[in-house]
Amino acid sequence: MSVPARGDLRGIVPDAAAKVAELIGRRADAAALAGAIDAVAAHVAPEAHAGQEITFDFRQAGGDLLIEAHCDGRSSEVRCPLAA
Repeated sequence: MSVPARGDLRGIVPDAAAKVAELIGRRADAAALAGAIDAVAAHVAPEAHAGQEITFDFRQAGGDLLIEAHCDGRSSEVRCPLAA
């Protein structure tokens, strides 16, 4: 999923991550997901300019949700533990 690096649309990413967790049959802590997403976004787009986008990739890695973020040649990832 790609969203603008700055602005309101980036706010849908934690909801999408929670839905991905639900679709793979797990639960995720909403606050932990939002914090993880903010952390990787800040790493890949620390001073984003208008028009830059961050691409977020989600996949299951063992019992965790792996979230990768990519922007302007930078990338970062974080693992979020999921509950059964």
